[in-house]
Amino acid sequence: QVQLVESGGGLVQAGDSLRLSCVASGRTFSSYTMGWFRQAPGKEREFVAAISWSAGRTYYGDSVKGRFTISRDNAKKTVYLQMNSLKPEDTAVYYCAALLGSVVFDKRGYGYWGQGTQVTVSS
Repeated sequence: QVQLVESGGGLVQAGDSLRLSCVASGRTFSSYTMGWFRQAPGKEREFVAAISWSAGRTYYGDSVKGRFTISRDNAKKTVYLQMNSLKPEDTAVYYCAALLGSVVFDKRGYGYWGQGTQVTVSS
């Protein structure tokens, strides 16, 4: 069992940066590929980024490639999402989750979702 708590969201202006954190409890955190998703009002939850258990592989959604960076510190049981050059369309609630299935980009394969953290980008 893994419990996840996200933090670091806030209100920023376009072009600013934010770093989100996702802290896990549970002894098996380091064995999971971890992902970040986001959900804007009236839209489906969207894949943002994922990182393998060893941090050897990272994956990004097309809309954030080149602007966002995912990383993890297994000793601290924490996954990070560094978000640069933020745009108003990045406004959403951001969630982290652990991959229980096999398809990195598919939210249906994830579990242990956190409660989310709100990111609002003003123009």
